[in-house]
Amino acid sequence: MARWCYRHRLVVLLLWVGALFGVGFSASTAGTDYANVFSLPDTDSKTAYDLMQKAFPNTSGDTDTVVWKVTDGSVRDQAVRDRVQPALDRIAKIEGVGAVAGPYEGARGAAQISRDGRIAYAQLTFVQRANEIPKDTVQKVLDTAQAAERGGLQVELGGQAIQRVQEPPQGLSESVGIVAAAVVLFLAFGSFFAMTLPIAIAVFGVGMGLFSTQLLSHITNIPDIAPLLASLIGLGVGIDYALFIVTRHRRGILRGMDPEESAVTALNTSGRAVLFAGGTVCIALAGMLVTRLRFLDGVVIGTSLTVVLSVLAAVTLLPALLGFLGPRVLSRRQRRRLAAEGPEPEKASGLAARWSVNVEKRPRRIAALALVVMAVLAVPVFSLRLGATDQGNDDASTTTRKAYDLLAEGFGPGFNGPLQVVSAGGDTTRLVEGIKATSGVAQAAALPPARGVTVIQVVPTTSPQSKETDDLIDTLRDRVIPQAGVDAHVGGVTAVSKDFASVTGDRLPLFVATIIGLGFLLLLVAFRSLVVPLTAALMNLIAAAASFGVLVAVFQWGWGLDLLGLGKEGPINAFLPVIMLSLLFGLSMDYQVFLVSRMHEEWVHTRDNARAVRVGLAETSRVINSAALIMVCVFLAFVLSGDSGAAMAGVGLAAAVALDAFILRTALVPAAMHLFGDSNWWLPGWLEKRLPHLAVEPSEEAVAPNPAEPAGPATAVHGFVRTADGDPVEDASVTLMSKGGRQLDRVTSLADGSYIVSVPAPGSYLLAVTSTSYGSRARHLVVTEGPLVYDVELTGDEVDAVN
Repeated sequence: MARWCYRHRLVVLLLWVGALFGVGFSASTAGTDYANVFSLPDTDSKTAYDLMQKAFPNTSGDTDTVVWKVTDGSVRDQAVRDRVQPALDRIAKIEGVGAVAGPYEGARGAAQISRDGRIAYAQLTFVQRANEIPKDTVQKVLDTAQAAERGGLQVELGGQAIQRVQEPPQGLSESVGIVAAAVVLFLAFGSFFAMTLPIAIAVFGVGMGLFSTQLLSHITNIPDIAPLLASLIGLGVGIDYALFIVTRHRRGILRGMDPEESAVTALNTSGRAVLFAGGTVCIALAGMLVTRLRFLDGVVIGTSLTVVLSVLAAVTLLPALLGFLGPRVLSRRQRRRLAAEGPEPEKASGLAARWSVNVEKRPRRIAALALVVMAVLAVPVFSLRLGATDQGNDDASTTTRKAYDLLAEGFGPGFNGPLQVVSAGGDTTRLVEGIKATSGVAQAAALPPARGVTVIQVVPTTSPQSKETDDLIDTLRDRVIPQAGVDAHVGGVTAVSKDFASVTGDRLPLFVATIIGLGFLLLLVAFRSLVVPLTAALMNLIAAAASFGVLVAVFQWGWGLDLLGLGKEGPINAFLPVIMLSLLFGLSMDYQVFLVSRMHEEWVHTRDNARAVRVGLAETSRVINSAALIMVCVFLAFVLSGDSGAAMAGVGLAAAVALDAFILRTALVPAAMHLFGDSNWWLPGWLEKRLPHLAVEPSEEAVAPNPAEPAGPATAVHGFVRTADGDPVEDASVTLMSKGGRQLDRVTSLADGSYIVSVPAPGSYLLAVTSTSYGSRARHLVVTEGPLVYDVELTGDEVDAVN
């Protein structure tokens, strides 16, 4: 496939460009229909919501708020009314505004003025939901209201629709992330053309993914945060996957390969690992479905689709683009050196090689230090509190945050998140009295009954995000309502958030067990080892704990929030642990696959664990760290998105990737593998026979199969293991393996150095010989119909490896 795409590069490019423009035009024509569906079956707040729908079936549209405050006097003063009321009347006439309920309209309106008379509010009801209202309409409302301001009169607006117009321009965070990634890529490659390749792949993959998700929003419920998260993960994996393939391609050209053969080899090696890694990310994302939270279904669809399209772009569009560039994928200096000096040998050198040697020399010290760092960062996770962010978490300079603070100042902290106690029968008078007498309740009032349903508006004394408000909801449900002897349920946005957090917390262990179990099975099949997947599972848990510790310290404790311009501290979004763990698991698997596959390749060839770990770390750590740095830049750019959920996910994932790549994969994993020794690659014989074989990244220089080789009867390889002086080597381990690394036979040389291993049929095999006293040697052999005589010479100071 890679060769076809390389040779038919113009066709492939035109197909991708046509698909991108076609899907983009369709999405632009159809528009968006994102919907935040918090369906929580068997919860008290869901029952309350169903009763509300029964009593008030015609309530629709988004309700926002205009709040004003006077420095001197009262909002009832005629001078204030003469400025505010005409503005409210003009707002009521704007197309798209259904109704405006102000404080100057009778006895009911009087309740919209604070006790000290300095703050008042009006409620605006739009005819559509917030995400459907044209931004021009919302901006006109905002401008009309704030035009009433003057010295001593402050006017602010709050609500979901208002929040949309104060967000940064769409695509700002993606653009900043791409620019930052381009800088890192240019520093890594030193070539402008090579730098543009991963960026182009990410743009095509994310563009197709976002347009497709937009179209799917008309068919199924997709939350409005799904495209943000899809672009966040899509940019990260798209750039990273292309980076791995381009790095392998450049290495092939530098070693003297023809550009076409180098591209084909890169796709057939690193491309396979990309397919495997992309599959693990999608499986991790699909793990969210076990939580049975319908809100996350749309997130799974959007993010998985974007990852699939990014992988597809990496394995089809990328070889086509490599065909257009040819040798220009190298920098000018590299091309000149290649022409003058010829191909360069493949070797790991520089900082990566020196660090790899240090890890081999001091594994206990490095492992202990890495564990201490991760443990310290994980300490805040013990105070993790799930909930929901609201406009009280917006930046202090925004009008939504100012409106939120004014309402809290004039009517109490709980005014921004009232509870709704919905009763379907019984003595509601007694219930209202019981609620009013409850500690933590500022006010409670029953609305006129409708269709046998009574709604009691309850304003807590504490803010919607405080633990005291959560405790009040429990008190109403467990004590006050049962004592009143009525059938009532507690609803409202605050109660829904609490129930969502509770349900998420209850289902989180099952979710974690699912994705850890899937990761274990995938790595077990890929690397045919029990210790490697167990180590990976443990590392994923450590990375998750440390990254959530960083998240709690920043967003819950408020450390650095002002520096990042992210508003006020509060609880962690309830849906974030599930999304973050899915993405973290997928990305961790990526790095584990790229790191350990190289180690496993070296182990298959040499049976020397210390060398396998050292070489694998030296040759992959640089590209893994570059990929992680790109992801950190992309994720941190989402702080600029204007969406608190996306900003929280961006910071959390940036911390997770940085800790995973720079501490776990670079230090703790290789140090642990040095300590475990040959046990890293142990697998019981009965399990070895039953596991399917999966070649994640085949050896680049394995002997190609010969189609002319006939399948025939069993044969053998035999000979002697001797030193350079001709002395026999006793107790040397002689292993015969298939080209894919599967062990076929293993024996120990006798006192005279002789050995014999059985061969199942003529073909190409790998013979590895290891001795504790004389090092290792590995060779590819082609066995014909008769037994093959092959003597092995070992030296005391050489460790030979087939690269």
